[in-house]
Amino acid sequence: MLASTRELLETARKNIYAIGAFNVYNLEGVKAVISAAEEYRSPAMLQIHPSALKYGKLPLVAMCLEAARTATVPISVHLDHSTKAGDIYDALEAGMTSIMADGSPLSDEENLVFTREMTRLAHEYGAVVEAEIGRISGTEDGLTIAEKEAKMTDPDRALEFVRATGVDSLAVTIGNVHGEYKSPPRLDFDRLARIRELLSIPLVLHGASGLPAEMIGRSIQLGVCKFNVNTEVRQAYLQALKQEICGQSPKDLLEIAGEAIDAMKEVIADKLILFGSVGKAHLHETPYAEMLARSIGN
Repeated sequence: MLASTRELLETARKNIYAIGAFNVYNLEGVKAVISAAEEYRSPAMLQIHPSALKYGKLPLVAMCLEAARTATVPISVHLDHSTKAGDIYDALEAGMTSIMADGSPLSDEENLVFTREMTRLAHEYGAVVEAEIGRISGTEDGLTIAEKEAKMTDPDRALEFVRATGVDSLAVTIGNVHGEYKSPPRLDFDRLARIRELLSIPLVLHGASGLPAEMIGRSIQLGVCKFNVNTEVRQAYLQALKQEICGQSPKDLLEIAGEAIDAMKEVIADKLILFGSVGKAHLHETPYAEMLARSIGN
């Protein structure tokens, strides 16, 4: 069932677990997320990075929305790391109801102005908005941010930012990175606790690939209710393709695709277990379409 991102995150926060948000690029990725979520009766999110839209905006968005509608568990569809107003507008026009307005590459003031404007636009469409304050280092989808350019989220600044922009959730930077961790992760949990004290909206942590279980668990206890996962799923996909294509007994295309789906599904299932969302689908029983209809009726 197509679910509301707002409802997924608020229910997760109330019940102390987190939603896994998995970046997808093709049918295999979508099938892996839906299959794992259904098997483990877990809510989840399909995320589309703007870089994936260059191969055709409407087909990928439409596929994700239809997959969410026909799933037997709550699934929302989210536009990840959108730095351009045009991408956000196109996503909203295509029917997406959850977007990330990422102004983190900009100055603090420019980020605030961009995020405030994109939030106003998204709210006109009935969509929810995730934003980012601070800047996460690492590499994801061709975008590289050097460690020296990274900025931790300042709790007091975060409060001012949320009040000024009206965003619905906030991605925080506390030592997490995109892509692979080159050294053991070190998260600033005191900073996260202070942010949680000041903000009532859901908190998001990007760069969950490679974080140890104890850090995931502590982050959830301190209010993180959405983790972004990309790198590990992509690596599983590529490794499966490499093994099957380069193997001694070449397989049919559909068999290779099936192996890739299974490889990604295994990683996704491990994350659902780690985030504590397994068996929580029943907590999100009201489909988004029904919620929207009620809202319009009122």
